[in-house]
Amino acid sequence: MCNHCVIENVKQNMLSRRSLFKGAAFAGAAAMVATTTPREVLAQPASKVFDLTHAYDSTFPTFDGNPGIEYEWAVEFAQNGYQLHKLTIFEHTGTHIDAPFHFSADGTSVDQIEPEKLVAPLVIVDITDRAREEANTAVEAADIEAWISANGDIPTGAVVALRSGWATKVKEASFRNDAEGNFAFPGFGKSATDLLLTLDVAAIGVDTLSLDPGNSADFAVHNSWLPAGRYGIEALANLEELPVKGATIMVGAPKHRGGTGGPARVLALI
Repeated sequence: MCNHCVIENVKQNMLSRRSLFKGAAFAGAAAMVATTTPREVLAQPASKVFDLTHAYDSTFPTFDGNPGIEYEWAVEFAQNGYQLHKLTIFEHTGTHIDAPFHFSADGTSVDQIEPEKLVAPLVIVDITDRAREEANTAVEAADIEAWISANGDIPTGAVVALRSGWATKVKEASFRNDAEGNFAFPGFGKSATDLLLTLDVAAIGVDTLSLDPGNSADFAVHNSWLPAGRYGIEALANLEELPVKGATIMVGAPKHRGGTGGPARVLALI
């Protein structure tokens, strides 16, 4: 398609959606999308930034129960006038990214995730009420269909996040386990992620310890979503402060070569 045609199509789309940019800014945006894939990145002009990242130290809950990060002074201020830590970090701890390579032998590593997939419209599917009654509840296809019925199509390239209220438990044992010591927390069901795989969704996210619910015996979502070339975000914070649509998520993925994932700073703009 010619550049002129692309520009005209983008103009019509942006006008119909009450364009994010006006006047001179609109002309600049039109020129930019003429050379890139035409999709929404910013859901709307940002007026506030929300931190979706938990503060991270050796007490943060982990899947295996071992500290996910350890600090050691490498240089101390008293002796050197500056200071820095040596860190020992496990990739899948804290608020972090699961790259496709995490559950596939030759998938995309974290440094290979395309940057345009790290800035995206944020869709939030709220199952907080259900999670109060059943710790291992899951987002299923019916929840995705209900969201679409209520809110319209899921935007191209979106990150779809589960909101269960679990992040508020992060300093409690119940963030990870039930009273019997079993894993117990909400996640995605495979019916939901199978449906999302048919859409142009970049990633899924959870405010819990894992993409799969705590009682999962087969990690069905990890084993299907990640090998399909999509990524995940685990242990998100502060989703309660955001609307179910209209925010833009910015995922500060680490970029260590060949990584299977890693701790990330995740922000939302509205």
